[in-house]
Amino acid sequence: MSTPSSPKKITWALGLVFGILGILGHYVHIEMLSEYSYALLLTGFVVLAAGTTFKEL
Repeated sequence: MSTPSSPKKITWALGLVFGILGILGHYVHIEMLSEYSYALLLTGFVVLAAGTTFKEL
């Protein structure tokens, strides 16, 4: 198994933005964000996990 690598800055920023939007949509009722809060949070996690798994991301 390979060791995790640090993601590129754009990958890290996208994962962070998706995660923050997901958390914000959970706690604050914003119609578009609240409807997809779980999907946004999951997407942020997957982007960060992929960024640490693959060196190209």
